[in-house]
This record gives sequence, C-alpha cells and structure tokens, in this order.
Amino acid sequence: MLQLNLPTYAYRLENRGGKLFIFDPIRKKFVQLTPEEWVRQHMLNHLMVNLGYPAARTRVESGLKYNELQKRSDILIYDQKLNPLVLVECKAPSVALGQNVVEQIAAYNKVCQSRLVIISNGIQTYAGLCSGANEPTQMLSTIPDYQQLKVM
Repeated sequence: MLQLNLPTYAYRLENRGGKLFIFDPIRKKFVQLTPEEWVRQHMLNHLMVNLGYPAARTRVESGLKYNELQKRSDILIYDQKLNPLVLVECKAPSVALGQNVVEQIAAYNKVCQSRLVIISNGIQTYAGLCSGANEPTQMLSTIPDYQQLKVM
C-alpha cells in the first residue's frame, strides 16, 4: 500500500481469497483493505497510540442521521460524558481534500457537534477546533493530543 504522512505501525493483514484484510482494533475484526481503510486504520492508530485518545470511547463507521439520510462517520471519539469530542473523515489518498470534503464533515458535525474535526487522505491532514454552532472553526497546525484537547 501507499506510504502515508501518518505514523506507521505494526498492522495485521490477512489474505482471504485473494483479497487483503486489515485488523481493526475498534471493531475487533478484519475488514477489507481499501485505500480509504488504509488511511482510517493509520489515523486510528495515530489518535490512540500517539495522541492518547481513548479506544474505549472510539467508534468506527458509526451511524448518524443527517437530513433524514442515514450516514456513517469514519471515526467518532466521545468524551468522558459520552458527548462527541472528535469527528474524523478519512478519504483515499487519491481523493483531494477539497470543498466537498469540508462541507461533508461540516454537515456531519451539525449532527454530532464535536469539539474537534479532522479530515485526512493520509497525505494531507487538517484539523479544526469548533467553538459553537454559529462560530467559525479555528484551524489548527497539528492535531492536539487528548490531554491538550481537554483544556482547549
């Protein structure tokens, strides 16, 4: 798979019937390895291992309803009170992080109202701090670790 601009880790792969699968520690199962899944698993690892976000309060591809449509967030991390804290949208490395991706995560965050939003295609990653529904998102130069985000 493609080298990403996210920290590498000791991932687990399996070949099943000529298709590659990667182990997802949150869903506790092997999932088919696609370019987007490659980014999602690297981002999950980075958030949990390097930045200290709690695996126990992390959901992958969990459902949410937006304008009567059922959607799925790539990664959603909850705070200690089980309120959405971090919302992550992952794309394949070949997908540009343009206005459509920004609008997608903004729409999802209208439902979730998470404090931190992240978009990544594994090559580029952008993070923004959300203060409130009518406040502009403050772009960050890096993803804050869990302890930093708690005091922001």
